Amino acid sequence: MDNLKGKTFVVTGATGRQGSAIVHHLIQGGAQVKGLTRSPQSKKAKRIAAFGAELVTGDMNDLNRLKTVFQGASGVYSVQNPYTSSFAAEVRQGKNVADAARATGIAHIVQGSAGFGEKTGIPSWDSKLEIKEYMQSLGLPLTVLRPTAFMELISDPGFYPMASTFHHMPKLMGADKKVTWLAIDDLGAIAAKVFNDPQKYIGQDIKLASDLQTVNEVRELYQEVLGRKAPHFPMPEFMFRLFTGDDLIIMWKYLRTANYDWLTTDATLAILPEAQTVRTWLAKQKG
Repeated sequence: MDNLKGKTFVVTGATGRQGSAIVHHLIQGGAQVKGLTRSPQSKKAKRIAAFGAELVTGDMNDLNRLKTVFQGASGVYSVQNPYTSSFAAEVRQGKNVADAARATGIAHIVQGSAGFGEKTGIPSWDSKLEIKEYMQSLGLPLTVLRPTAFMELISDPGFYPMASTFHHMPKLMGADKKVTWLAIDDLGAIAAKVFNDPQKYIGQDIKLASDLQTVNEVRELYQEVLGRKAPHFPMPEFMFRLFTGDDLIIMWKYLRTANYDWLTTDATLAILPEAQTVRTWLAKQKG
């Protein structure tokens, strides 16, 4: 990716799952990366430093610090985590990123988002929509990437309690409702490609999915590929709510009746033809 070479990009939330994938692929593409983190001594921070990233201490609540970090950067990947703070804090941080990008003349900002790009009443989707609208109001050169369900939900116990994907999701959404899956590593590869060709992608709002599989279909694939049953822990809903809050419950109830048959894998595969299916992703989890 020749257009990345010699350029510097800032990745907010750099030690998170999304952020670290973005850092990895930008560096693989030849870019220099400033990874914004509040805890540069943490194991996660040291991991992205091992990729070759420059660790930069900062907090998205600090607008002046963001302006300093953004100086000289060609692009910014902006992602906020409401689950570690609040949805109001997520919006505030996203607006700070926008204000800092405008003040420093950032040529391309890519916003890590979610959902379908419309008001739904789902807190974690509507907050991201508010950030997008603010960025647009400032006239920023913006690309929005919208993954919905990461494949890591299928097998990673650290992502959510293991009661999530194979118990509460089908119970609330429906076991035969298609889920829009994307691997986090593929999000990183897509973001790097988007940064590599800004003129093609600025102004786009891209809904990402590399595979459409129901929970029942994923359960069957899990058994077939890994040779064991998918994890299933029947946690009561009130207890699940204590772990996650209301957001996922609201989301899955919404998706039960929502019509998103229009969403295909075409846009994702046009950017990253080798994006993983659930089957190929599960095959990598063996051992």
